[in-house]
Amino acid sequence: MAEDVQAGGVGAPAGGGRGPEVPRARRRGIDELYRTAGDEAVVLNVHVQPGAGRTAAVGRHGTALKVRVAAPPERGRANDACAALLRETFGPTQVELVAGAGSRSKQYRLVGVDLDEFRRRLERAVAEGAPGQGPENRQIGHR
Repeated sequence: MAEDVQAGGVGAPAGGGRGPEVPRARRRGIDELYRTAGDEAVVLNVHVQPGAGRTAAVGRHGTALKVRVAAPPERGRANDACAALLRETFGPTQVELVAGAGSRSKQYRLVGVDLDEFRRRLERAVAEGAPGQGPENRQIGHR
């Protein structure tokens, strides 16, 4: 797919121009998964699947980072497990659930992040969201 665009195939502008046009979804990349919220803070869209076999970031779900957590969706345990995974994934940062406490679609505010480092780690979490990536069999809040 990427070869077609780079080689002047699908999406290439007629008559030259600035080079191949990158499809909108690919152009935006990870930028649609979060928004900045002041200095050193971002709000990240997260889609959480509770009660999974392991806790890990597993790619993307539309405009959200998809996360599976082993903890059940009871008394905030899945939310806490997700926050712990986000702290581990994005480094030492303050993580606060700001929307979606009772929903799979959530927003977490991460404070104390370097935006360039955050973007690099988010790209890696999305790209490496495959089996075997992330913490293995973490049982945060689940006994």
